[in-house]
Amino acid sequence: MEIYQATIEDLEGVSNLFNLYRMFYQQTSDLEGAKTYIKNRLESKDSIIFVVKDKQEYVGFTQLYPTFSSISMKRAWILNDLYIDVKTRNQGIGEMLLHKAKDFAIKTGAKSISLETAPDNYVAQRLYEKNGYKKDSQYYHYDLDLAE
Repeated sequence: MEIYQATIEDLEGVSNLFNLYRMFYQQTSDLEGAKTYIKNRLESKDSIIFVVKDKQEYVGFTQLYPTFSSISMKRAWILNDLYIDVKTRNQGIGEMLLHKAKDFAIKTGAKSISLETAPDNYVAQRLYEKNGYKKDSQYYHYDLDLAE
């Protein structure tokens, strides 16, 4: 298996995984929308996508978005998406992606990587905690939905 930062040449493979990821979170399949979204991220370079391939098959990806910490006055990363194809789970691919994201964050001088997951996604929670991520008990997380 190989892991690397995705480029526009990976658009089809990453878009397929991204579509499956969204479906995992109960979104309707929209491969064209996924392709447009990923293409925009890759072309504008406003996110970092790492992909894992097994031979020629795309089996997993993670997407990081940049942010900044005013308190520490440093860069931080939001690990917004992580998905492993159902056929290749339990092979260490998620851990590979987390290590790659961590190495990248360190190289870019980041203070931290943050993420969120569904309360019932116990498999992901175990993976994150096994890799040193801690559940935030200091701050509440709020969202303002502007889509309505």
